[in-house]
Amino acid sequence: MSAAENPSPRTDDVLVVEDLFVETTGRNPARILGGVSLRVAAGETVCLVGESGSGKSVTSLATMGLLPKGALAVRSGRILVEGEDVLTVKTSRLRQLRATRMSMIFQEPMTALNPVLTIERQLEEVLSAHSRMDNKERRNRIRSILELVKLPDVERMCRSYPHQLSGGQRQRVMIAMALVLEPKLLIADEPTTALDVTTQKEILKLIAEIQERLGTSVLFITHDMGVVADIADRVYVMRHGEIVEQGPVGEILAEPKRDYTRDLLGSVPALHPREARPSASREIVLSTSELGMVYGQSSFLRKREGTVAAKDVDLTLTRGRTLGVVGESGSGKSTVARCVMRLIEPTEGSIRLRGEEIAGLSRHALRPMRKRIQMVFQDPNRSLNPRLTVRDSITEGPINYGAAPKAARERARELLELVGLPADAIDRHPHQFSGGQRQRIAIARALAMEPDVLVADEAVSALDVSVQAQVLDLFDDIQTRLGIALLFITHDLRVAAQICDEVAVMQNGRIVEYGPTAEVLGNPREAYTRQLIEAAPGRHWDFPNFRPLAAPGGPGTVGAPA
Repeated sequence: MSAAENPSPRTDDVLVVEDLFVETTGRNPARILGGVSLRVAAGETVCLVGESGSGKSVTSLATMGLLPKGALAVRSGRILVEGEDVLTVKTSRLRQLRATRMSMIFQEPMTALNPVLTIERQLEEVLSAHSRMDNKERRNRIRSILELVKLPDVERMCRSYPHQLSGGQRQRVMIAMALVLEPKLLIADEPTTALDVTTQKEILKLIAEIQERLGTSVLFITHDMGVVADIADRVYVMRHGEIVEQGPVGEILAEPKRDYTRDLLGSVPALHPREARPSASREIVLSTSELGMVYGQSSFLRKREGTVAAKDVDLTLTRGRTLGVVGESGSGKSTVARCVMRLIEPTEGSIRLRGEEIAGLSRHALRPMRKRIQMVFQDPNRSLNPRLTVRDSITEGPINYGAAPKAARERARELLELVGLPADAIDRHPHQFSGGQRQRIAIARALAMEPDVLVADEAVSALDVSVQAQVLDLFDDIQTRLGIALLFITHDLRVAAQICDEVAVMQNGRIVEYGPTAEVLGNPREAYTRQLIEAAPGRHWDFPNFRPLAAPGGPGTVGAPA
């Protein structure tokens, strides 16, 4: 979309981006942004949506003057913050504008916060760099902003380091840091992507409350259309570095004009559970009984109760079926996954893999069993070795278990095609692929061991909606072809509703509700399950059909399309 197609800037616009072009540097520059134009008015929330690689984050970094030097550069255009072009000001002025006029919340607070400084010290750095407050004023301002973002026990928070806080608390600290000097423009780059639904709802509500109190304008970058439906006034849709559609949120959701926008909305999983699949097999491939995990239990020299991460967890998974484990962060989902994989040793209970007990087995005795149960992790960037080619990553396991190298390489090519990648991709390294493609490689690596069970721990939570839909379809196709059972750990109820045959809801380390997905999510018995459903963003929209859902049938139930 050209600048001319964007509505004319208004006097109350806090941010105006006009015909912005960004390219890579070097001999053969590649265009990253091609004529991006957008505006954010005073007190308005504008969502910038699109797939990974569409240019959303580059737009935000250009606005903040944070494009990586030597890699990306603005070639033309204007970026006006309260009428001042940030592309033409001196470096000292740009540094002054950050935090005082514009500020940014990043996606991953653990990479944005300094791990060796306390929270108070990090907020002090912002105030020292951008204000003339004395020590007492800074101290008072820090405590007032931490109270504003509703952090508990402010004095303890001030003394704490980032690793001592939960994910939601760290994100609140990031919001406090961004708003401590009350800037007029807040840019939020995927700030809730990795959070569970209830924490996400709290953070979104917090941003809205602070926005109303301070009159802040918000440019919210996200691929979650549910979040868009809940918070946006207007929406810009990006693809390949260009704005392809823009308008009021109701118009974009109900009457999308571009095929790309319709495809994005069509990829959003419905919160209404899919029809139950017929059970093709009664073979139990994985079961747990009274499984428990307590961290930091008493030892011979130290007496303490320890932290109960899982207690009395009973699960049953049959061949070809998908069992979802859902709940908030800290509910015990990932602990159960790690216990089942025997990445950690459970403190009590039984784990049976195809009828054989694996809890308590020594590493040597466990080795033959490991090929039967494989794991797909949340972040393929961290689970794939960047030094190994795709071939080496996929063949490493089978060769270690005695497969002939030639046969393993042929199987690797077959698996790449099975997961929807070309066989000639086998000689590349992980960094040469997109996030969705890397996750497909991780799935192929797990399948190379010919397992009976796949454990997927938040395997699609970091992917945009279209790539997420592709990976979910891939799991379904693999199950149909190979009969693999899937233990699916997720905090996304939309995903659980569409992929899981049965669902176990966990709270505080225990299963509080368990049964067929249609029953658990369609007619929940427990208040906690209803609370999770109520927190799901955009729950009253039928995105693929571009219309609101009918009124829910009862408190906490999931409404079906009208």
